[in-house]
Amino acid sequence: MQSGPVGIITGGLKGIGAASAVEFGRLGARVALTARSLAGADELVERVRVAGGDAICLSGDARDPRSVEMVRQHVLEKWGRVDFLLANAGIAEQTRIATGDPELWRAVIETNLLGVIYAAHGVLPTMLEQGFGHVLIMSSTSGRDSYVGEPVYIASKWGQVGFAHALRLELQDAGIRVTIIEPGIVDTPLTRDNPKTRPQLEACEPLTAEDVARAVVYAYQQPGHVTVSEIVLRPVREPSPDL
Repeated sequence: MQSGPVGIITGGLKGIGAASAVEFGRLGARVALTARSLAGADELVERVRVAGGDAICLSGDARDPRSVEMVRQHVLEKWGRVDFLLANAGIAEQTRIATGDPELWRAVIETNLLGVIYAAHGVLPTMLEQGFGHVLIMSSTSGRDSYVGEPVYIASKWGQVGFAHALRLELQDAGIRVTIIEPGIVDTPLTRDNPKTRPQLEACEPLTAEDVARAVVYAYQQPGHVTVSEIVLRPVREPSPDL
């Protein structure tokens, strides 16, 4: 019977979320992976099991706080606790403010920023009752640097960084750690399948999803009195982010 940590990973079926699920699996973790589409779920569950963990995949929308609550209840019924949350669900879009689509902007803010806030809101009652837990938030160097081409995405990522630091202060006396991870360009479906961002991948040796997953688990594995509050990782040779 597995005795590793229990966690929830939003946006858990592709890219960084999937790689993190496998990396946590090496710790014997039991993870609930959420996404709006469950395509590829069986294959990923098997990869987590081969790594040494266990996984379930649940349909969920990061923009709906009721969805987060249903996932939390499912995890509690199955495994009895929630040790960590990796709030990873995210989308991007590349438009200019003068000509962009406000409905796309709404989706970006609701997924990337409100989705993180809803996910934290959903798990914190359990973590506070337990007296321990770890909230890990997947952001981006776009939350540190401004450039031309993704103004609303950048705004969502800057919001994540501010939220993470505020949440860490709110929870520091409750035994709950908060870490924000900010990778530079990563080779994931989000970037490789986008004709606007793919040239950046081809201009450098980008980070891999596994690189970022190792950073996530590194932060999680620190002693309980240690908070790695922020991790920034970039390719050694990073191209200009202007799109």
